Amino acid sequence: MHDRIPDPCRLLIVGINPGARSEEVDAPFAHPGNRFWPALEAAGITPYRVRADQGFSLDDETMLAARGIGFTNLAARMTPKASDLTRDELRDGAARLETIVEKHKPKALMVAGIGAFRDAFRRPKATRGLQPETIAGVPVWVVGNPSGLNAHETVATLAESYREVWESTR
Repeated sequence: MHDRIPDPCRLLIVGINPGARSEEVDAPFAHPGNRFWPALEAAGITPYRVRADQGFSLDDETMLAARGIGFTNLAARMTPKASDLTRDELRDGAARLETIVEKHKPKALMVAGIGAFRDAFRRPKATRGLQPETIAGVPVWVVGNPSGLNAHETVATLAESYREVWESTR
C-alpha cells in the first residue's frame, strides 16, 4: 500500500501497517470490521463514510486531498496482526516517518496505536493524546487503534479523540 499525502497536508494519519485487505485494495484501514472510517465520519472529519474495503473511489481521493488528509504507515510490510511486526521494523518506520514529516510539514500527526508508537519511538511510558515531543516540529497525537481486534475502543471513543486532533489543526 502506498502513501497518500496531499500538498498541503493538514493531518497526516499514521497507521501501524497494512492488513491483507488494505494491501489488496491499496487503501488504509480497509478491513470491513475496522472502525476507522465510521469514526472519521462521526468526528465530522469526512462528510460521508468512506467505503475503503473496495478501495478509494475518485470522489474519496478528491475529498480527502481537498481536506488535506494524508496517510502513511509505520511499517510497509503487510501482516495479519500488527503484533507480528518486529521492534526493528517499527523503529525503522519511525525514522522514515521523521523524513516524511520534514518533507510535507502537516499541521498534525495522528498515530493510531499506542503500543506501536511506544515501540517505534522508544517511549515506553507514552500515553494517548498530545505528546510532549514533536516530530520535525509537528505536534503528535496518539489515538487508539481502530482495528476490530482492539476491544478497548468504540466508534464513539475513537471519534472523540479524532475530533480533538482535527480541531487542533484549525
